[in-house]
Amino acid sequence: MSATVTRELPREVPLTGPAPRPPRKRRWTRFVLPAYSGVVMFYLVLPILVMILYSFNNSGFKKVSFRWLGFTLHWYPKVFDKPDLTAALKNSLFVGPVSTIIATIFGTLIALALVRYGFPGKRGTEFVLFMNIAAPEIVLGASLLSLFITFGVPRGLLTIVIAHVMFNIAYVTVTVRARLIGFDRNLEEAAQDLGAGPWTTFRRVTLPIIFPGVIAGGLLAFALSIDDFVITNFNAGATQTFPLWVYGAVKVGIPPQVFVIGTLIFMGGVLIAIANIVLHRRKA
Repeated sequence: MSATVTRELPREVPLTGPAPRPPRKRRWTRFVLPAYSGVVMFYLVLPILVMILYSFNNSGFKKVSFRWLGFTLHWYPKVFDKPDLTAALKNSLFVGPVSTIIATIFGTLIALALVRYGFPGKRGTEFVLFMNIAAPEIVLGASLLSLFITFGVPRGLLTIVIAHVMFNIAYVTVTVRARLIGFDRNLEEAAQDLGAGPWTTFRRVTLPIIFPGVIAGGLLAFALSIDDFVITNFNAGATQTFPLWVYGAVKVGIPPQVFVIGTLIFMGGVLIAIANIVLHRRKA
């Protein structure tokens, strides 16, 4: 007698997901933060837009007229018609890059020392950098003025550069230090294992990785230097920079060339920022 064995095939389990949820109603509050951000950004950009607008105003006068009298490019070819304004702009364009380069070099080295090494006075150095940023500009300007008078240093372009380097170093150090905190030291050790010396390791490995932070610190230092008024006013002597000249011109009437120069400086900063972003994306 033979036994017949029957096997039941497994039943198919229907693949059904969770029941669809009803569509959620979008609350009006989700528009609050974007609207608030847009209003704040417009408030910040409004003075710059006004400056750009009045650089094209057909006032027909040698002083700015805040009545809109038509569109013109008349003032752009005549941007350098005022010799004293041109001289002040040249001083600013000299002080800005020179102080930025010096502050960026020293700030980067200080950031490397603070992140990687322990040494006596490290906490004190960090405290001095913080105080440099937190202290009012009038305090820094008056302190530097007292220092220059005490040592008999004549005030001029040299004292302006020294003053700008002094307050820019702290900003560069903080920016580069933030980039260095997440730095992987194993990359440097691997380069040294392959025969690279300290300088080659820094030039080929360390610097390219922290370069975006260095550039950011340098751009911040240049922006602070090119429009500084308070500290420069204390230590300029008879030398005039672009902000000092504009402050003096307010009393008698601002020429339209000021708006033109301001527009050109702003557009130059925008182009540099865009170029930095494009370069960083290409490297990424």
